[in-house]
Amino acid sequence: MRTPQNFQKEQPPVSQQETARTVSQETPAPVQEKAPTQENTRSQERTPAQEKVQPSERNQNQNQGQNQSQGQGQNYGSRHEKRDNRESRDNRESRDNRNKRVKDLRKSPNQQQGYKNQPQERTQEKKEPQFQPPQRFRTSFRKISIVIPLYNEEDAIPPLTMEIKNVLREQNLNAEVIFVDDGSTDKSLRLIKDICRTDNRFRYISFQKNYGKSAALNIGFHNVKGDAVITMDADLQDDPKEIPALLKKLEEGYDLVSGWKKKRFDPFIKKYTSRIFNGVTSLMSGIKLHDFNCGLKAYKRYVTDDLRIYGEMHRYIPILAHWRGYSVTELPVKHHPRRYGVTKFGASRFFKGFVDLLTVMFITRYIKRPMHLFGFLGALSFFIGLLVNGYLTWLWIHGIPLSNRPLLFFGMLLMIVGVQFFTTGLLGELMVHNFQTDKEYNIKDTNIQGS
Repeated sequence: MRTPQNFQKEQPPVSQQETARTVSQETPAPVQEKAPTQENTRSQERTPAQEKVQPSERNQNQNQGQNQSQGQGQNYGSRHEKRDNRESRDNRESRDNRNKRVKDLRKSPNQQQGYKNQPQERTQEKKEPQFQPPQRFRTSFRKISIVIPLYNEEDAIPPLTMEIKNVLREQNLNAEVIFVDDGSTDKSLRLIKDICRTDNRFRYISFQKNYGKSAALNIGFHNVKGDAVITMDADLQDDPKEIPALLKKLEEGYDLVSGWKKKRFDPFIKKYTSRIFNGVTSLMSGIKLHDFNCGLKAYKRYVTDDLRIYGEMHRYIPILAHWRGYSVTELPVKHHPRRYGVTKFGASRFFKGFVDLLTVMFITRYIKRPMHLFGFLGALSFFIGLLVNGYLTWLWIHGIPLSNRPLLFFGMLLMIVGVQFFTTGLLGELMVHNFQTDKEYNIKDTNIQGS
C-alpha cells in the first residue's frame, strides 16, 4: 500500500525549465536602460504638473508589464470560471433591470415618460380647445316653419322652447314656430302667449275644443310661410337637434322625410302594437317605412299645400304624399323617454287606425276610379253565387229536392249583392265624370306660361 511518504516520493521531479519559469514569474524582470532618444528627451522636458502624474503612469506601466508576464506564464481563468463570471454578470444585470422596472411602475405616468416630455405635454394641453362650436348647416331654404301641435303640455313647453331657440341660434336658421293648441285645459295656452310676447318668431293658434292631431296639423299647414316645414310633438320625445339632419335630407331631392324612432323609449304595449301597425301598413300600402306615425317629419312647402288631413289621417301622411306622386324617405332620429305628462295612446286608437287605413287606401287608389273597386267586388260576388246556384240546379235535374236547402238562399243573396256592388261602381263613375276638373292634377314643372 502506498503511504503519503511514498506518494510524495513517487511524484515526478520538477525540471529545471519549470523552476526557472516560476522564478521568472515571482521576480520582476530587470529594466534595461535604453539609449536616449527624442522621446526620452521630450519626457525629460515635462512641466512640474506633468511630473506629478509620472509616478502614477510609471506604476500603471509596471502593473501592465506584470500582468503581461503573468498572462504569459500562467493559464489564468479556466472555462468554468469564465462561465461562472458570465452567469453572475447576467444575473446581476437581470436583477438591476427588474428593480428598475419596479421603480418605473411606481412612478406616475408623467415621470415614466421623463422630465423632458412634460413641457411638451403641457404645451399640447394648452393648445387643445376646451369648447368646439357646432358646425352651422347651410341650407337653400330661405325660411323654415316648425309646426307643433300640443294638448295639455304645460310642463314641456318651456324646455322645448329653449331647445328650439338654441338650435336656431347655433345653425343661424331663419325660422318661425307655430304652436297649435288643441283645446288644452291646463296652462299651456298662457305659457305660449308669454313666449310669443317675448319672441316674434313664435306664433300660436288655439282651438275652442279638442279636434285631434290631424286637425291641428291641417290648420298649421295652411298658416306656414316657410319654404320647408318641420312637424314635431311637444312632449320632448322628439329632439329639435334633428332638424338640420332632416333639412339636409330634403336638400338631397326628397319631398318628404319621415323620422324613424329606431330605438324607442315607449311603454311595452305601445311599442309592440306600433310595430304591428307599421308592418301591416307597409304591407298594404307598398311603402317600405319603419315608422309611419313618427311626429318628427320634414316637408317641402308644396307638399303641405297639397295635403288635406282630417280625422286620424296624420298617421298616413307618407302614404298620402306617396300616392300623390311625391318622393318619400325616412331618416333614423333620436327618441327620448317622456319626461312630463302622460301619453295619449289608447287601445281605441289602434282600431281607429286600422279603419282609417282602409279609408286612406280607398280615397287614394279608387277615389277617381270607383268602378275598379265596386265592380271587382260585385263581379266576384255574382260569380260565386252563380256557381252555387248552378250546382243546386244540377242536383235538381237529378231528382234531388231543394226545398230544405239553405244553400239556395245563400247563392241568391250573393248574386243580388254582386249586382248592387256593380251598380254602386257605375254611380260612382258618373259622379267622378261630372265633377272632374284640371285642378286635381299636380304639375311638377312646365315652361308654358299661365298653366
